[in-house]
Amino acid sequence: MLQVAPGRFDAYENLLASLADGQVWMLLWHGSAGAPDAQYGAMEVAGHSYAPCVTSPRELAASGWNREHEVVSGREVARALYPERSGLWLNPHAADGGVGIPWADLRRIAVGLELLPAGPLQIGEPSLPLPQFHALLAQAARRTPAVRALRQAWVQPVLGEPYLAIGVEVYEGVPQAVESVRLMMQQTVSGVPEGVAVSTVAMADPYDPVALWMRVFGRPFFER
Repeated sequence: MLQVAPGRFDAYENLLASLADGQVWMLLWHGSAGAPDAQYGAMEVAGHSYAPCVTSPRELAASGWNREHEVVSGREVARALYPERSGLWLNPHAADGGVGIPWADLRRIAVGLELLPAGPLQIGEPSLPLPQFHALLAQAARRTPAVRALRQAWVQPVLGEPYLAIGVEVYEGVPQAVESVRLMMQQTVSGVPEGVAVSTVAMADPYDPVALWMRVFGRPFFER
C-alpha cells in the first residue's frame, strides 16, 4: 500500500492482486460477523460510496474501532460490494488516509483481473479503417438472429495494449444467444488486420465501463 501513489498504476495493480488473493477485516456498523443483520460501515469520498476496512489485526487495533468486525476474502467482499456500486477503502484511519478501491476495480477482482482491462480507460471512436472486418461482421450478424445491434469503441487501458471493442446487443441473453455471438465473432476475426486485438462486450452489462460508454456515444454500425 505504501507504494501506491498517483501515476503508480503498476503498484496499484499489485495491490489489487494482493487484495484478490488475501483477506480484509470489514468494519461492521451493525450486527456481528455471520449474523443476518450484519451491516458494513459506509463512508463517502468525492460523492462516491465506500465500505471501510482494515488490512490486519494490527491495523484493526490501531484504528480504535470498538464495534464488531468480519474477516472476509478480498474476492468475497468485491463480489458483495461492486453490484451496489460501492468501493472498498483500506485503512482509512492511517496517517495518509489509506487507499480507496473504486467499485469498477472491485468488479475486476470479482471477475478476474486478467479478464478485464486495467483502468482508467481511454475510450473513443476507432480511427482505423476496417472495411473488410465490418463487412464480414455485418454479414455474420444478419445470419445471427439473436443479434439486435452492434457498436464499437477503441479502448486504451492504462496498462496493456489498446483494442477494438465490439458491443453486441442481443434480444435475449440466453446461453444459445451467447454461443451464437461467440461463433459470429469467430467467423469474422479473419477480417481484422494483424496486430489489432478485438474484444466482445455485452451491451446488457450494467457495470461494464466500455458498454456504458457505447450506450451513450456509440452509434450502431449494424442494427436489425
